[in-house]
Amino acid sequence: MKREFIAHLRKTGEPQYLWTHLEEASKLAGQFADKIGLKECGELIGLLHDLGKASQEFQNYILSAEGKIDPDADEYVDAKAQKGKVDHSSAGAQVIHKRLSTMGKEGAIVGEFLSLCIASHHSGMIDCLAPDGSNNYERRMRKPEEKTHGEKAYSNLDDAEREKVEKFFSDNLIEQLSAKLQSLKEENDSKQSLIFKFGLLARFLFSCLIDADRLSTADFEFPRNDKIRNQGEYVAWEALIERFNAKKFDNKNRVDVLRDAVSRECLEFSKRPKGLYQLTVPTGGGKTFASLRFALNHAELHKMDRIIYIIPYTSIIDQNADEVRKILEEKDDNGKYLDRVVLEHHSNLTPDEETRRQNLLSENWDAPIVFTTSVQFLEALFASGTRSARRMHQLANAVIIFDEVQTLPVRFVHMFNVAIRFLVKGCGSTVLLCTATQPLLDKIEIKERALQLSKDQQIIQNVESLFQNLKRVEVYDQRKAAGWSESEIISLAQQETQKNGSVLIVVNTKTSAKNLYQQFKSANIKDIFHLSTDMCPEHRLNVLNNIKERLKNNQATICVSTQLIEAGVDIDFGSVIRYLAGLDSIAQSAGRCNRHGLRTKYGNVFIINPQDENLNRLEEIRIAAEDAQRVLGEFKESPERFKNDILSPAAMEQYYKYYFFDRRDKMNYPVPSKSPVGREDNLFDLLSTNPKSVQENQRTHDTPLTISLWQSFQTASKAFRAIDSPTMGVIVPYGEEGKQIINELCSTSEVDKEYKLLKRAQRFSVNVYENIFSNLTKDGIIKEAQAGIGIFYLDYQYYSSEFGLSSQIVNEMETYIVGR
Repeated sequence: MKREFIAHLRKTGEPQYLWTHLEEASKLAGQFADKIGLKECGELIGLLHDLGKASQEFQNYILSAEGKIDPDADEYVDAKAQKGKVDHSSAGAQVIHKRLSTMGKEGAIVGEFLSLCIASHHSGMIDCLAPDGSNNYERRMRKPEEKTHGEKAYSNLDDAEREKVEKFFSDNLIEQLSAKLQSLKEENDSKQSLIFKFGLLARFLFSCLIDADRLSTADFEFPRNDKIRNQGEYVAWEALIERFNAKKFDNKNRVDVLRDAVSRECLEFSKRPKGLYQLTVPTGGGKTFASLRFALNHAELHKMDRIIYIIPYTSIIDQNADEVRKILEEKDDNGKYLDRVVLEHHSNLTPDEETRRQNLLSENWDAPIVFTTSVQFLEALFASGTRSARRMHQLANAVIIFDEVQTLPVRFVHMFNVAIRFLVKGCGSTVLLCTATQPLLDKIEIKERALQLSKDQQIIQNVESLFQNLKRVEVYDQRKAAGWSESEIISLAQQETQKNGSVLIVVNTKTSAKNLYQQFKSANIKDIFHLSTDMCPEHRLNVLNNIKERLKNNQATICVSTQLIEAGVDIDFGSVIRYLAGLDSIAQSAGRCNRHGLRTKYGNVFIINPQDENLNRLEEIRIAAEDAQRVLGEFKESPERFKNDILSPAAMEQYYKYYFFDRRDKMNYPVPSKSPVGREDNLFDLLSTNPKSVQENQRTHDTPLTISLWQSFQTASKAFRAIDSPTMGVIVPYGEEGKQIINELCSTSEVDKEYKLLKRAQRFSVNVYENIFSNLTKDGIIKEAQAGIGIFYLDYQYYSSEFGLSSQIVNEMETYIVGR
């Protein structure tokens, strides 16, 4: 009688049998990998990923852990002591490695890719070569039988099961992956950029396996999950196009007419083949709906799986996703959205918005239209562990729209560019780069890592004409030798408020915003508002809504804000004052002035240089401001060179030439010796040919390297940070709800299980840089809600209802915490 090995046990004690789990994972991984023509590769890694569980050692471990073996029995093991020590992920990897390494050089290469995925499926992608030169991949493949139980586990399968596995070890499997590797090569590839893409292909297969494994496991443990998931069954593109076409857009003035023209050009362009394209439209030019129209029609024409909007800030996601939801989602009888189309995946959702369904679908972006952040996108490609990597395969056969692509941090440029080429060339996706200020990603110094872009790939062919026709502001370069004092800035703001009713002042630092705001208050100016990331999201939203209502009612309003207001916030001031910064930032600020063209004359935008703003610790902003000054100087000498518009595409191109040249050494994501790498290096090298690690290997080993993948995947992923400066989240006592959340967190037992409470807390949290967090904690201003839980809150006395977190007392002491 055949013995049934167990893969997992439900809490009720019901088993998921191993072969059932392996077949389910195989089927799913095959489906996911089939999107890029690697179905058999996906099926094989799915079928063998948990092979090690067919060993007596693992069965003793899992049955002991679940109390199914009597502690006095010989088979019993101390499961707690053995947790993480029973290796079940090497067995399948070793079987593949042994079989394929005997099938020629190409077979050995294919074996590396597939074995790597299985060996990594619990830890995240392992280093093939470690920075110290250790050959981790080979060491794993040579791990002794008494630790991996690979041969024994394989022999424990029955004849039919082994026969199913053996059928995969064929020339067809080798040809499948070998052809894929060949297809990734482009004309401008160097060895480094090509190997970088090979690494992304390995991660893609890894993603297919992780998602398949997690789906099979989770749906066994929670059977109702299966009914909640979409599983790729989506509302048809034709139906969504019909809903979009039924929407009546405003056509009140010249700006609406131009937005409609942009939308129609996007519709016509959607008939193009899959590829890489650009949509360059001035701020307020209707990019969101125009790009959606392109994406829907393009996806329908090419039978693509999904549309993914990549947006830099959560505040824009809320706004854009809501607008798209209004057009494309249907409602139930109670007027509530059915949520069959739009999935938001970001940290700012409230518990009411984030249903169990939304949580499940966010795990692997299982929806037709996904709105997510650039942080989530970059983490899907490069972050450590398995959670983010799980989503990567959903980037295949998709329309991927990057909104405000100019916000991409410079350190990512090389990795981003080659990853985009991989997604387009290797994964059959279409990528659309959207912004008013296109960065020169095709003109970087290392040509092998540049995007290939031509005029033919521009949706808007006459960009300069569109910018001229959509002009709604006059820009005044008001820099002066001595710089502007705060009192002079206040006077200018008052003058412009009298002329145009409202003024937005955009500064570069939170300190500048707070100081200037307080100077306005000291001058007894009442209609003044403040926005910065020292305020929690709920606070900022309330202030923004208040400002919008005032602007709508033509009430005098002055707002002092950091850059958070620049990208995507739909707000319309009469005038804008912008502290000197990069020309792209100045253009984005200008987009908040006379946004809808409803004023009888142009809005005013003033570029000023403040006397006392300190940018010494903000290198990117400082360099950007210096490069903007160069272009402003050139504009003064010959404005006709830039079509008499300092925000013209020609001016922006000149600015980016300077900025990218000044930052050219930072584009490969350099890391210091204090990083997990342990030496000065860069992530592009670590994820491609890894020269320093290869050199270390040759220095410390006599034998030449026989493996083909040399990347330090795990080390690079640990050094990777989607956000440059690490921060700590601190819950703040904003309003009665913020105080109540803190109160509950301080008094609730088992806080980590209070999911809804913690989700609510995100709307009332401020991210604090680690050095500031440390100082405020030492001073007792930031406190831990309960000892050892790692959840922190701000003392009530240090949160201002006007400008948020403060290091000085701003409120009288108030007792509201109920301690335990």
